[in-house]
Amino acid sequence: FFSLPQVGAMGAYKYVSEVWRKKQSDAFRYLQRIRCWEYRQLPGIWRVNTPTRPDKARQVGYKAKQGYVVYRVRVRRCARKRPVKKGQVYGKPVNQGVTALKFNRNLRSVAEERVGRKCGGLRVLNSYWINEDSAYKYFEIVMIDPMHNAIRNDPRINWLCKPVMKHRELRGLTSTGRKARGLFGSGHNHHKARPSVRATWKRNQKMSLKRYR
Repeated sequence: FFSLPQVGAMGAYKYVSEVWRKKQSDAFRYLQRIRCWEYRQLPGIWRVNTPTRPDKARQVGYKAKQGYVVYRVRVRRCARKRPVKKGQVYGKPVNQGVTALKFNRNLRSVAEERVGRKCGGLRVLNSYWINEDSAYKYFEIVMIDPMHNAIRNDPRINWLCKPVMKHRELRGLTSTGRKARGLFGSGHNHHKARPSVRATWKRNQKMSLKRYR
């Protein structure tokens, strides 16, 4: 079963997080296999009553109070296939690839995007990984109801009620979206990632000349 480090006092959340770290133990692999079977029988987007990983959910901002919702999302694990008929691109040979294309963003951001489109009245706060098998990856998305009084009256979270916070997941503003944009690094190797790759390219390419010179 689990072999946990010997510590003096371990709280409940610390115990759960240590269990999730030992992913190759027999008991954990059995649990994950049973859970994965259950997830495959359910729809791709499914609301859960309580988070599967309560310690991780709290780390990303979840609170067990009114206004917080958790959705489980299933995303297929594969490279992006080019949507062309019979694999015919009708273009230059450099663009003739169909199956070996790699999507620029990670699957966690895809999961956030899907549930964000499905539940347009909610706001995506954050997400985390919960399971995977050979065909799918499963994520849980923490969402907020911006119209709930428990959220609007809470100064810790009511920043998410602003109109400018609509669909953060579609604009790369969540944690996994910022990671896909290359904003997690610092130093001279990441200068071109800020404020964005396109903005840096545009600034470096254009020539700005004063009218009177």
